Amino acid sequence: SDVTRPVLVNTCLITGKFTELVDFYQHALGVSPQSVTSGVYAEFPTGRGVLAIFSAEAQEKYIPGAAQPANNRSAILEFRVANVDAEYVRLQSFVETWVKPPTNQPWGTRSLYFRDPDGNLVDFYSPVKAR
Repeated sequence: SDVTRPVLVNTCLITGKFTELVDFYQHALGVSPQSVTSGVYAEFPTGRGVLAIFSAEAQEKYIPGAAQPANNRSAILEFRVANVDAEYVRLQSFVETWVKPPTNQPWGTRSLYFRDPDGNLVDFYSPVKAR
């Protein structure tokens, strides 16, 4: 492998709602968090990268003033799933903010967009089979 180039391994969300966000992603991703530091830090391995959740209070201790929780409006957390429509049904019980129902996108994916409890935009997608 080419280690001379940066490799994106981990995306960390800084949050003031640690327990709520961990619970949300545990349900959304269907996996228990790993590397948990009680009430402060949790990781969700996804098979490729890791989604990490970190308490804003703890973040402020390490790097004061560096992060503002629940203020992102520019990044999308994208997760490849087996069946977008089945995920849409499964997520109904706990997703509160829907952005776009399952839709075939012009770039060749079927996507479902929603927001986590901090307002981060999440895309569950799968490639659309060519016909």
